[in-house]
Amino acid sequence: AWTAAGEPLPGSDWGDAGQACEQLRHQAPWLPEATLRRWASAYGSRSIDLLHGARSLFDLGEDFGAGLHAREVAFLCDHEWARSAEDVLWRRSKLGLQMDAAQAVRLQAWMDSHRR
Repeated sequence: AWTAAGEPLPGSDWGDAGQACEQLRHQAPWLPEATLRRWASAYGSRSIDLLHGARSLFDLGEDFGAGLHAREVAFLCDHEWARSAEDVLWRRSKLGLQMDAAQAVRLQAWMDSHRR
């Protein structure tokens, strides 16, 4: 496996989650703390891709709940092969623990209408 060869994991060039939080806080001071911490832990420096051109929370698109915005969903579809709300909420983020069935249905409808 490539990870056994000592290759860094994608997004790890900001250091640990605490260091990534500080970098992300500097890049997007408007990002809610819970989202900032989750992104720092899940994406590290790849969070920059999620922020590209964003200057406010509004720029991240629709909020499906629990701090999950359309831009993150699009990133997961494009870069992490997420194909369904279940992929996003359970396999990629575990945000299904914080969201209800109606929010999952709304997320799936958005994904279906924005399929690339």
